[in-house]
Amino acid sequence: MTDSQSNLTVLKFGGSTLGKATSAREALACVQRESKRGRVVVVVSALGDTTDRLLRAADLAARGERAAAASETEAIAALAQSTAALDAGDGSRPGVLDAATIEGLLAPLSALLEGVHLVRECSPRTRDVVLSYGERISSTIFSALLSGRDLESRPVDARHIIVSDDQHGDARVDLPATLTRIRQAAESWPTVPVVTGFLARTKDGRDTTLGRNGSDYTATLIAQALGAREVQIWTDVPGVLTADPKVVKDAKPIANLSYMEAIELARFGARMFHPRTMVPLIESGVPLRIRHMMDPAAAGTLVNASGADDETRASSLASLNRQALLHIEVRGQQLSENLAVRFQSTFDELDIPVWLGTLSAFGTSVSAVIPEQDVERARAGLEQAFRLELADGTLDRIRVTHPVAMVTLVAEAMGRTSGVLSKLTGALGSIGVSVLAMGQSASERSISCVVAESDCARAVQTAHAAFHWAHQEVDVFLLGPGTVGRELIDQIQQQQDFLRQEHDVNVRLVGLANSRSFVFEPEGLALERWHEILEEASQTPDLEPTGPVPFDQLEELGRRPLPVLVDCTAEDGMEAMYQAAFASGVHVVAANKKPLTLPLAGYKSLLGEARKRHRAYRYETTVGASLPVIETLRDLVRTGDQVRLVEGSFSGTLGYITDELSKGGELHTIVRRAQEQGFTEPQPQDDLSGLDAARKALILAREIGLALDLADVALEPLVPRAIIEKTSLEDFYAALESYAGEMKAKVAAAGERGEVLRYLARIDPAARERNEPMMTVGPVFVPPTNPAAHLKHAQSFVAFYTHRYRDFPLVVQGAGAGGAVTAAGVLADVLRVAGSLRD
Repeated sequence: MTDSQSNLTVLKFGGSTLGKATSAREALACVQRESKRGRVVVVVSALGDTTDRLLRAADLAARGERAAAASETEAIAALAQSTAALDAGDGSRPGVLDAATIEGLLAPLSALLEGVHLVRECSPRTRDVVLSYGERISSTIFSALLSGRDLESRPVDARHIIVSDDQHGDARVDLPATLTRIRQAAESWPTVPVVTGFLARTKDGRDTTLGRNGSDYTATLIAQALGAREVQIWTDVPGVLTADPKVVKDAKPIANLSYMEAIELARFGARMFHPRTMVPLIESGVPLRIRHMMDPAAAGTLVNASGADDETRASSLASLNRQALLHIEVRGQQLSENLAVRFQSTFDELDIPVWLGTLSAFGTSVSAVIPEQDVERARAGLEQAFRLELADGTLDRIRVTHPVAMVTLVAEAMGRTSGVLSKLTGALGSIGVSVLAMGQSASERSISCVVAESDCARAVQTAHAAFHWAHQEVDVFLLGPGTVGRELIDQIQQQQDFLRQEHDVNVRLVGLANSRSFVFEPEGLALERWHEILEEASQTPDLEPTGPVPFDQLEELGRRPLPVLVDCTAEDGMEAMYQAAFASGVHVVAANKKPLTLPLAGYKSLLGEARKRHRAYRYETTVGASLPVIETLRDLVRTGDQVRLVEGSFSGTLGYITDELSKGGELHTIVRRAQEQGFTEPQPQDDLSGLDAARKALILAREIGLALDLADVALEPLVPRAIIEKTSLEDFYAALESYAGEMKAKVAAAGERGEVLRYLARIDPAARERNEPMMTVGPVFVPPTNPAAHLKHAQSFVAFYTHRYRDFPLVVQGAGAGGAVTAAGVLADVLRVAGSLRD
């Protein structure tokens, strides 16, 4: 190649690509396309599983199993023959290699294996010669197929151009000699040379192989030597992905990586790269592109000197399982000798790789992450190296934690901004994943966290979502698909696409439970069939759930990336379920007020458990449906404002009833209509008793910091207690109808005075000094000047009188009842939980 190499492209095809007819045809078509744009050098690996079969054949022959070894070579020959016979898929002629030619290529291999069988030994040197047949056959076949498509091509044996040392199986390249030989050989190459990847030869003529990703290394060496425009590695994946797709289903291809990011990924377990593959590219500045064989139009991943320039996003996450964390610590003063040096040298002597190491201040403790398979060797080695210090108590015992996993965030561009570490650890902490050890390079290119292996998948999924690579998967288990629950399911269904597209949040309903049955589907329930699915589950024999959701089901839910238990019931005793959810790593969103109005000790225990487990417990809808009442009050308290008085209509239901009464309606008719419209609790007696409003008042009082219980509320029902005490709805409505006339007369009399009936609550922290109740809830007739006088329909309002808002209160007002608005508030709480992990 005497002309300029600036238009040269090096194409490398892997064995998995060439071993399948469809992708092999695509590879041939790719070469044809690229050859029209400029000069091309092709580098190939062995076909399909040929390398594995060659290794087995060598081992079988060394064990004396001649027939089994021959069976492996026959399978290699069959694959080679089927590949050599490929046509272009359009009726054009196939390649020109027949079965006899391929058998001739393999004849020396059979003779070599016979020799291995006779001596019952396969040395590393011999094994490398055996393995060389894979690439040699592949390059011969692929070159013949290209020639059959009217391209000038011939196979090139890399053993004649790649010079290495004699470290068989993982040889090191003599770069100056190799570059010189490539340049000299290229002078006589045809239009499309097909070079064997993976192979090399020592200066004295012994065959070697280049180890993992050796064919990629061959391609980048050729690119460096010839000043190629680009190296393209064609694979069966769409590029380098943002995470392991087996762990993160919607991992995305990365558009751009820097050379150093690629090396970092290789160091932390990404098998697509090997650090030495990058060295020729770094020295020459030639870019590398990972391309998808079955989607040739896709851009793939470009690896170059600059990488991505988006400082708002990280590049990718690598995860490495089946590791162990070893830790040793000095008791008292530090050792006279360097602890870390002796610690590391032990691993070096045992040839145990150390993925990550940490050293404390003054070198008094040191940790290392190593492969789990090497734990016992490492422990024994350390016990021997430090036997004197362990015996006299200078050192604490060697602590071993396994299995662990390393989760590594690679973020070169993002590393130039602040907050990356806190964002990563914050995301992991928010789901209760403990970081056992951590390492960050001085280049700020990567951050590695060591976690329990059982937490690895959740950690990767959560971190992946936190850095906005993917939709945040929010898995909801709904308790109580009643009025509010049904509306919530409808809203999730209506908003799913919008939330995915605009907010990168995918809310899935994975579980449902009512008083009769429950269902759990990890991949998400079909929302349009939820009622039918739950009904089918209720007929499952021997179904005996331990409460609304079996506790072991909560544990399974807790293994999801972002699990949320949503309580839309009005059941008593749900605090035990919440406690179990927190312990299982599940967040809770509740419209149920009762757990928040437990006796003070139980209330504090519930909130304390959520904090202890780092779980969210959100309950905005317990006061004011979807109105931002609790969050507004929290903001006032958190910012140091002093709350002097809270008053308002806490119950949209009673607001609706009193407004309709003021218009002249009949009490029993109004209450029945309110129940039909979903404004009331399942038992309307709870609303008219004022108990529901009292619970809301207590919730707000506790948010202010008042240590009060429900018994501290001075409560007066809307109607006489004798009516409230009717247990059946039929008796209740009959009693309401009997009382309707008296209520109507009271409202009419107030109307003549210019007043209207309202049901209001009042929280006055200073009332205790006057020996008065700090919380009062009951019916009042208010003049037109009172803000409550202007409430309409089911509106609620809450007025906060504070030090900052002493002249004009901060008022929150709007619809305070109804299934749709409450469900909207519940969904908003679910999204706040998701947002807290992403922001």
